[in-house]
Amino acid sequence: MNAPITALAPSDTERPDRVQSTFAGDLAAYMDQVGRTARAAAGAMATAGTTQRNAALTELARRLRASQAALLAANRQDLARATTAGLAAALIDRLTLDTKAIEQMAEGVEQVVKLADPVGVVFDARDMPSGIRVAKMRVPLGVVGIIYESRPNVTVDAAALAIKSGNATILRGGSEAIASNRLLADLIADALAAAGLPRDAVQLVDTTDRAAVGLLVAMPQYVDIIVPRGGKGLIERLMRESKVPMIKHLDGVCHVYIDAAADAAMAIRIADNAKTQRYGTCNTMETLLVAQPVAARILPELGRIYAAKGVELRGDDTARALLQATGIACSAATEEDWRTEYLAPILSIRVVAGLAEAIKHINTYGSKHTDAIVTNDEAAAARFLREVDSASVMVNASTRFADGFEYGLGAEIGISNDKLHARGPVGLEGLTSVKYVVYGHGETRG
Repeated sequence: MNAPITALAPSDTERPDRVQSTFAGDLAAYMDQVGRTARAAAGAMATAGTTQRNAALTELARRLRASQAALLAANRQDLARATTAGLAAALIDRLTLDTKAIEQMAEGVEQVVKLADPVGVVFDARDMPSGIRVAKMRVPLGVVGIIYESRPNVTVDAAALAIKSGNATILRGGSEAIASNRLLADLIADALAAAGLPRDAVQLVDTTDRAAVGLLVAMPQYVDIIVPRGGKGLIERLMRESKVPMIKHLDGVCHVYIDAAADAAMAIRIADNAKTQRYGTCNTMETLLVAQPVAARILPELGRIYAAKGVELRGDDTARALLQATGIACSAATEEDWRTEYLAPILSIRVVAGLAEAIKHINTYGSKHTDAIVTNDEAAAARFLREVDSASVMVNASTRFADGFEYGLGAEIGISNDKLHARGPVGLEGLTSVKYVVYGHGETRG
C-alpha cells in the first residue's frame, strides 16, 4: 500500500507501521505519485501470468479469513464515527461488516480465481481475401480508478477483479470507512507481494480530503477509466469534473410489474423481496406497478406485508383506494416519487391498465438499471424483455439479483446503465478492452 500524506486524520499518526510521505501534505504531489506508481504497476500486471495473479487472489482470501478479528475491530471504529456523525441508516447498513460479510468477501475472491482469465484471449478471427487473418485480443484497460462510499466490501471486490483482469487500480473509498479500508488495502498489498506482484498494483488513496477525488478524475495521463459507486450527488459531481471516461450508473429507480397473468403467490413473494430484503441497495425496487385486473386481489395482501415491516406507501388514486379500503395507510404519490431512488423503506405504487402502460412508465421514469415482470404469459414476458430499455431486465425474479456475484461474475466493480463499453454488472470482461491482431504470410497491400 502506498504511503499516506502527512497530517491527515489522527489515526494516521497512530499507525507506527506507516511511513510518512515526503510530500509534506502536498495533496497534488501525493496524487501524482499515486498515479505514476499505478501506471508502472499496470505494466507489470498486464504481463503477469494467470497463475501468478490467481496466487495473489488465493492468498488474499486466506488473509481475509485470518484477519477477521482485526477487520471487525477496524469496522467498529468506522461504525462508531458514522453513528456519531449521524450517517444515514442506508449508509451505515452498507458500512457494516460482520463475520458473514467477511466470509462472503473471501468466497467472492475465490470465485474470481475460478473464472476464466480474459487477458490475452484471441477471438472473432476471420480470414480475409487478401490472405491476412484478422482477430481480436482481450487486453487490460490499464489503470482503473474506483470512487465509492461506505461498503468496505467494494475494496475487496474491486481489487480482486482488477488483479484477475491484469489491471492496476486506485481506490478512493469514503471517509466513513477509512479504518476498514486501510486494513483491507494492507491485506491486498501483502497478498500481491507474496505472489511476486507489485504492492502498488492496488492503492488506497489514504486521505479523507475530498479534493483528492477531483485530482484523481483529472489525471488522464495515469488513469484510463473511472468507476464511481455512490450516491447521485457524487456521480453528478464526477460527470461535471472528470477528464477520464467513466463506467457509471446515476441511480437505481427499479420496478417490479405484476402482470394480469401473474401467479399471485409468486408476485407477492417477489414484490416483498425486491423491496424489503435490503433497502439501501441500487437494485432494490422503488416503484411497484400492478395490472388493474389483479390489483384488488394482490395489493391489499402486499400492503399488509409492507405495513408490518414499516414500509411507507405512496400510491396513485387507484392504489390508495384499494389499500385504504382495507385499513392500510397510503399517501398520495407525486410526480417526483416516480423518479425517486429512496434507498429507504418507502415504496411508490401505481396501478396500470396493462403491459403497454407498465413499459411506458418504466421507460419514462426509470433509470435504466433493473426492472422485472411477474407473469405466466410468455408473450408478455418476451415483449417486456425486448422493450424495457434497462441494463438488467428480469422475468419472475426479484430485482435484488442484479448483482455481479449473483450473475456468476465472482464480484462486480460496479453497475453501468450506460450503453458504451459495458452495461449491467461489470465483471472481468468489462475491465478489458480489445485490440486487433493480424496474422500474415508476407502479404503487402497493392
